Amino acid sequence: GMPSVPGLTPQQSLQEKLSASYGYEILPVHRLDMDTSGIMLFAKTAKAAVNLRKQFENHTVSKTYKARLSPQHMSRFCERPFKLETGKTGVISLALAPDYDERPRQKADWNQGKEAVTEYEVARINSDGTIEILFHPHTGRTHQLRVHSAHISGLQHPIAGDLLYGGAAAPRL
Repeated sequence: GMPSVPGLTPQQSLQEKLSASYGYEILPVHRLDMDTSGIMLFAKTAKAAVNLRKQFENHTVSKTYKARLSPQHMSRFCERPFKLETGKTGVISLALAPDYDERPRQKADWNQGKEAVTEYEVARINSDGTIEILFHPHTGRTHQLRVHSAHISGLQHPIAGDLLYGGAAAPRL
């Protein structure tokens, strides 16, 4: 529930909180959406921030995200439902761009967007219909995993708790 970096709201961000506790500016390197839990990376110096950002840009850092997808299937919007089974792997590639009509949402747009690529592996289908999945993003676009999960050209199952892209209610992403 805390923003990673200062934004449009007056709510204190993690960057501001860390900077205040250290007494100097802490620099964000890798951040997460406000409703997402996980590890974020901040640097104590500008030199460290540049070095760490280059590692992300050069793909010498690998990231794995674990998510639980909603059982609800978005296939009502497409002709061919996408079936997920334990052990299934694949790659999703969509060009993502801001959806200026529905901020802060992102949309798939091959004309205006930037390519977003994610590898995935279905770890387990739970008895309640939710899907445990591992994501390995190759790019870091805004809401990339959220769109790749929910979109009809993606997995067609939104992340549980992601009300922005159609996920079932859950305490958090």
